Amino acid sequence: MSVLVESDWIIDGLGNRPEALSAIGALRSRGLAVSTVALGEVLEGAYGSTDPHGEVARCHLFLAGFAVLPVSEQVAETFARLRADLRRQGNLIADLDLLIAATAVTHGLELLTRNARHFARVPGLHPPS
Repeated sequence: MSVLVESDWIIDGLGNRPEALSAIGALRSRGLAVSTVALGEVLEGAYGSTDPHGEVARCHLFLAGFAVLPVSEQVAETFARLRADLRRQGNLIADLDLLIAATAVTHGLELLTRNARHFARVPGLHPPS
């Protein structure tokens, strides 16, 4: 696997937005992953919908074939190091986003996100090439 997909792209894919479906489809052969944090963000929207059962099932179907990467001890350590560095620089980002970034950095994955400016603060994090 080589690309961690952020919740914004997954939500757009679930919304059948052509750009998201095309990008995710093009990257699928490289191997796709989602962090448990981004999965939680996506499922929150499903549970808040008028048909939670159907929407949760649709999310899981859409994400079939994605590796689901947990917040492991190694990811937590990367998160802590990155957060301390960013705090020192006065450049913190939201904790959930930083956990997603730490997952990508820990596993050596590129990150597909619409918030490139925000995630650019994280050293060692790269968009798909």
